[in-house]
Amino acid sequence: MPHLTISFDESVATLTLDRPPQNRIDDQMVDELAAAITTIADSGSRAVLVCGTGENFSFGGDITSWPGAVTQELRARFEHYMSVFNRFERIPMPVIAAVQGLCFGGGFELALRADMIFAGESATFGHPEQSLGIVTILGGAYRVAERAGRSRASEWAMTSEKVPAATMERFGVVNRVVADADLLNEARAFAQKVAQGPTRAYAAHKALLRAWAVGGVSSADDAMFDIAMPLFEAENVQRGLKSAVDALKAGRPRPTLDFKGR
Repeated sequence: MPHLTISFDESVATLTLDRPPQNRIDDQMVDELAAAITTIADSGSRAVLVCGTGENFSFGGDITSWPGAVTQELRARFEHYMSVFNRFERIPMPVIAAVQGLCFGGGFELALRADMIFAGESATFGHPEQSLGIVTILGGAYRVAERAGRSRASEWAMTSEKVPAATMERFGVVNRVVADADLLNEARAFAQKVAQGPTRAYAAHKALLRAWAVGGVSSADDAMFDIAMPLFEAENVQRGLKSAVDALKAGRPRPTLDFKGR
């Protein structure tokens, strides 16, 4: 894939935006992302790491073909982008974004599809759309609001402020800020750690959080048992419950379960 590479290691699928130096997102990269999502689903991977080649994660969308395009063409393009990004967001396993350098526009909106964002200490985030007179077309503003609150999301979207990683961490958009030199190693180590966990339970948590994001606590409560109860039929849960009960009866600490993703 010329604009996006995919590799597999220890149950972790790594997606790399590979269009340096700006890693701008165009039709080809989005189509490659769609293909990569399908490949990951068939790979047996249990966690995903997304990162960028070079000094920057992504400057955002490749706007070079936008001037002069008719509105209906642009709408069709952006609807396709949104559909693929949302498929990425709903991958039923943990997704970790490792963000270095500049992370703007569509690149920021892609990173926001991850469950967790690790950022290098010099990373910078922003919505440059205000400078073009448009909105965060792939849902960035309200995904920031989901993490940081409406007032902060409004400020960043309406000013196109370049926000440092430390500020993004303080407001809950970024999970961890690490030294630039350690970013990929730490993000990959975390991905490998969660890849050894209860894959089906992770998928259930993602589904419940999505239900909450759509309809609040009441909506998540309504979805809870349809999502949660099938887990009790899973091999991992049956083994885990039995080992926990056996340990309880014997007065031993609960053993650490070797999850198999089943």
